[in-house]
Amino acid sequence: MSGAPATHYATTGDVNIAYQAFGEGPDLVWVPGWVSNLDLYWEFPPLVRFLRGLASFARVIVFDLRGLGLSDRVSVERLPTLEERTDDIRAVLGALDVDRAAVLGQGYGSPIALLYAATCPEKTTSLVLYAPNAKGGLREDDYPWGSTPAEQQAWRDHQAGQFGTLEFARGWLARLAPSLAGDEEAVEWTARVVRASGSPAASRALSEMNAAIDVRAILPHVHARTLVLAREGASVPKGGTDVEMASESRWVAERIPNASLKLVPGRDYLPWAGDQQALLDEIALFVTGTRPTHEPERVLLTLLFTDLVGSTERAAELGDLRWRELLEQHNAVVRRTIARFTGREVERAGDGFLATFDGPARAVRAGLAVVTELERLGLAVRGGVHTGEVEILSEGIGGIAVHAAARVAALATGGQILATRTVRDLTVGSELVFEEHGEHSLRGVPGTWELFTASSQAG
Repeated sequence: MSGAPATHYATTGDVNIAYQAFGEGPDLVWVPGWVSNLDLYWEFPPLVRFLRGLASFARVIVFDLRGLGLSDRVSVERLPTLEERTDDIRAVLGALDVDRAAVLGQGYGSPIALLYAATCPEKTTSLVLYAPNAKGGLREDDYPWGSTPAEQQAWRDHQAGQFGTLEFARGWLARLAPSLAGDEEAVEWTARVVRASGSPAASRALSEMNAAIDVRAILPHVHARTLVLAREGASVPKGGTDVEMASESRWVAERIPNASLKLVPGRDYLPWAGDQQALLDEIALFVTGTRPTHEPERVLLTLLFTDLVGSTERAAELGDLRWRELLEQHNAVVRRTIARFTGREVERAGDGFLATFDGPARAVRAGLAVVTELERLGLAVRGGVHTGEVEILSEGIGGIAVHAAARVAALATGGQILATRTVRDLTVGSELVFEEHGEHSLRGVPGTWELFTASSQAG
């Protein structure tokens, strides 16, 4: 599967519902939560990996609920009922001529999935609820997972003032997906998808509607095979407060007759953040009866490692406060430069960064730009660049190429970018200059490696 699948429309009453279908296997319809836009799904690599993971064992059907994303907008004066939102599932499955399907409900999409499974048992092969809530965001004595009316109001006021901004997205990701909170690409994409889901007024109205949902009474009447999934270390945002995902999920699972609860490690609410493979494996096993075997996805990438030289000595010289300020400037420069050369930050460890690029010349130029910009701050940075095949893992990347790039960077001196012969050979004609740096052994990596000092022709 390559690129984004085609978007189609199903009609229910006078409302058009945007949907996509892709993959092979038993039909699995995903009912999204609060934010949704099908076009933007395919612009964020972690979410693309999650969708492709689902499509590896099922034909996945995704749609934007009415009022969200590419589907028709709704009047904020006359919001859809839960029953009408359940009609969206019926309309999409009808347009695809699907008689029976597994249903995956996430977060605020779970009440819709629950009502559909309860009222259409003959059409529901199985039900998967990820981080479900049987009641909207308001807390009660017998349902403590929620916020007070005052906290809800404060959250709506916060939305009104910052809706769709980068500041809003950073705060939102800090709650929804702590592992992505420092990823500027994730922040920018989140801000875009929030804006593209609906207007501030529509978002506020839908938030109020979600807060009022209560499907606790139907839980005993859901007779489909049900899997309740949660990450044991994660919290779910509900209005102005965060609630423990595992305890609320356990409460829901205990009240559905044919439900089982599965907790997996993790602290992110968003299913495509963190270790998404653990969730995908449980969904696959439940929907198909078979736990998938994994052949790692492999792709050719250019890797850039950067590292500060003499950071311990500089920290002692400057003092903790000034060093932290300088380190924040360093981080900002590296991230800005990676983005400028269309790279992707994979991880930051201590004073170093690992980034990937789809072209070796861009990786080398990014490394040289980092060195130049940080020299102005009085910081010496070294780097290593290597092109090779890497394994795409749920938690990042792996493979011998990653180790090779790290070892190359470790051999560089301050202000120097070293590259392997592969990088030099692939950048012929790029106006980059490579001076021989000799043959070297890379610790833990077989063979000897020809290395070159990279510079730009202008330099």
